[in-house]
Amino acid sequence: MNPHRRQGEAAQRFAERRRREDEAPRLLQEVPRLRSLRLDIDEHTREGVVSSEPAHIRRIVVEHAPALFFLPCGDTRCRDGGHDVTRAVMAALRDGKTQFEGEDACSGTQGSGHCGRILHYIGMATFAE
Repeated sequence: MNPHRRQGEAAQRFAERRRREDEAPRLLQEVPRLRSLRLDIDEHTREGVVSSEPAHIRRIVVEHAPALFFLPCGDTRCRDGGHDVTRAVMAALRDGKTQFEGEDACSGTQGSGHCGRILHYIGMATFAE
C-alpha cells in the first residue's frame, strides 16, 4: 500500500475520532458523582492472549473526558475496526459500580476475513459520597 495513502487514512480516522469526542456529552455531565476512572485493557485473539499484562492502562481525566469509550484495534493490519464499549462502560458508571469488566470483538477486517481480536477491559471507578 502507498505510504501516503496510509497516512491519509490514519489522518481521516483521527479526525473522525476527534469529531465524535467533541460531539459527545461530557462524562461528568452524565455521571456527576464520578471522581476517577481507570480502564485496564488487553487484547487477545481467539487462539489466546497477546500479552499476559494489561496492554494499556487508561486513566480518564473525568473533568474533561467525553462520555465516549471507543478503543482502536491493537492489530496494525486491521482495517475499519475498533471497540466501542461506550454503552457498557456508561451503564456500569450510571449504576455506581466501582469495578466492572467486559469484552468486545473487533468489528474490522484483515484481508478478506474478520479481524478476530477481542478486547477485554476492567474498569475501576470512584464516586463522591
